[in-house]
Amino acid sequence: MLRNKVKAVAANIRNKREELNYTQEYLAAKLNISQNAYSKIELGYTKITVERLFQIAEILETELMDLINTREAEAA
Repeated sequence: MLRNKVKAVAANIRNKREELNYTQEYLAAKLNISQNAYSKIELGYTKITVERLFQIAEILETELMDLINTREAEAA
């Protein structure tokens, strides 16, 4: 159950990034991490802090709540 929520948040991040036509490399550079480390965030392999979530939301020009809303993603 929790694992599905983590995957849903990761999918929300990826979907929003793709909507904006941003590359993983771009997000990684903005977050000051490697592209490989960023990829692990989108795959749900990396536990991220609330601070990191806020950073990602800011870069993606979206509300944090839009990234952590797992209802739609879980239904899909």
